[in-house]
Amino acid sequence: MKLTGAQALIKSLEMESVEVIFGLPGGCILPAYDPLLDSPIRHILVRHEQGAGHMAEGYAHVTGRPGVAMVTSGPAATNMVTPLCDAYMDSVPMVAITGQVGRPFIGTDAFQECDTVGITRSVTKHNELVMDPDELPLIIRQAFHLATTGRPGPVLVDVPKDILQAELDWWWPTDADLAASLPGYKPTTKGHPRMIKEAARLIAAAERPVIYAGGGILKARAAEALKELAEATGIPVVTTLMARGAFPDDHPLCLGMPGMHGNYTAITAMQQSDLLIALGTRFDDRVTGRVGAFAPDAKVVHVDIDPAELNKIRKPDVPIVGDCRQVITEIVRALRQLDGADDAPPTPDRTPWRSRISGWQERYPLHYDPQVEGDALKPQMVMETLRDSAPEETILVSGVGQHQMWASQFWKFNHPYTWVNSGGLGTMGFSVPAAIGAKVGRPDRTVWAVDGDGCFQMTAQELATAASERIPVKVAILNNAYLGMVRQWQEMFYEERYSEVYLSPDLPDYVKWAEAMGCVGIRVEHPEEVQPAIDKANSIDDRPVVIDFRTDASEKVFPMVPAGASNDEVVVHPSQAPGGERVVQ
Repeated sequence: MKLTGAQALIKSLEMESVEVIFGLPGGCILPAYDPLLDSPIRHILVRHEQGAGHMAEGYAHVTGRPGVAMVTSGPAATNMVTPLCDAYMDSVPMVAITGQVGRPFIGTDAFQECDTVGITRSVTKHNELVMDPDELPLIIRQAFHLATTGRPGPVLVDVPKDILQAELDWWWPTDADLAASLPGYKPTTKGHPRMIKEAARLIAAAERPVIYAGGGILKARAAEALKELAEATGIPVVTTLMARGAFPDDHPLCLGMPGMHGNYTAITAMQQSDLLIALGTRFDDRVTGRVGAFAPDAKVVHVDIDPAELNKIRKPDVPIVGDCRQVITEIVRALRQLDGADDAPPTPDRTPWRSRISGWQERYPLHYDPQVEGDALKPQMVMETLRDSAPEETILVSGVGQHQMWASQFWKFNHPYTWVNSGGLGTMGFSVPAAIGAKVGRPDRTVWAVDGDGCFQMTAQELATAASERIPVKVAILNNAYLGMVRQWQEMFYEERYSEVYLSPDLPDYVKWAEAMGCVGIRVEHPEEVQPAIDKANSIDDRPVVIDFRTDASEKVFPMVPAGASNDEVVVHPSQAPGGERVVQ
């Protein structure tokens, strides 16, 4: 069967069971948009290519399937760099298809030409420029295979216009064809048996163990396995920013989020542990604080499917390369075999450890000054009201900054795949488009985007996409009229010298912005208005809703580990440290 390259591209996407493409057409990719008219694949027309990439990410976060974005060449491709890098940092499966000038024009500085493969090489798991139309089906199959296996990540396929216009004999590569085309790509999924046994022995012997769960738990679909391990051993669990929901917040063994703005108990339990069981996590600097002072007495079992992560920051005592779900299952089995064995290590008494943890939880809960009638809204109170009013399994999407930390701190994540955020890259503007992608992926779920006024202004044009495509996301803007996190740092570390962080509470008018985009706009200035506004937003399901919450600019995120400091130097809320804000262990 003869097909054009464009037809073969769309048919290849259909063969990969793609349901939706987020994109925006232009000259070089234009031939691929014609066969879309005859395809069952839904196309969502974005207002900016960056939005297409973040929508693909949001879709992937909540479904586990690769998100697909398709844009043209030149500036469209460069606008995809930020979401590609974001997906690369957070191991999000994504396939980006970009147009390119025709092969005869490559290297001539033709209109809207750029070296897309060169520009994106460092922010993709793999990328490729198609130079033969006959190879197009194989390259697309490779892209999806690479994006979704091993450590997931973004893959980019750059397609010249004349490739899309050329004819080829249609074929679809078999599994054997795929394997033969990627001879060096063989991710290790099964953990080494000796290392698994050694991990079990360390776990059995530890007096102060902590399970350090990262985003790899979610990527491996290992939430149930993690719960089984925790309950079988009674070991408490911390969930990083990227792992929120991987272990239920309402579980008695859950300590919550560690790190720069984690809760005191999670930070300190890791710091004083004698064993860290690191699962699908990369010892990020926001978690470790000053690396040389991080968990100084702890041995480390480190499980990750990417061998490059082992020994990168902290040398593990037991390194295990493998799929988290499979490895955790094997560790649980090894622990059961070890139980009662003649050579089993002595069973430690962990009662003192549990008591210390309980003491920290009682002494240093998350805290903020209570809302006072007549005062500006406390952003934490807004988050708690949103949380308590949300339907079961609501998906929460955040931007980056103070609101992101308050969202992670005060929401209760009891289900996996209900938290979507930009962790590694920290991309402002992520929230609105990612929420749209999440709602497309899970139309049965309520999707709330929590954003700051700074983040919102970067990508809020995508509300027009949401309105025109009937994607009823809900957006809560915590509007403090500042770049809040930068302001916090300037207040704490730059002697209150507020340089270029003021945004104005009234410019733009967010209600009018929302209404101009076809959304419902609501402004909330007083505490008694918070609940009715949220109830109204939750009742609307035929269009997007934006609530402008006017929040207190003086509020800071606590706890906080200052950049470059040890986790022993965690700064708690002033009311919890009468002698000063800093608590030193």
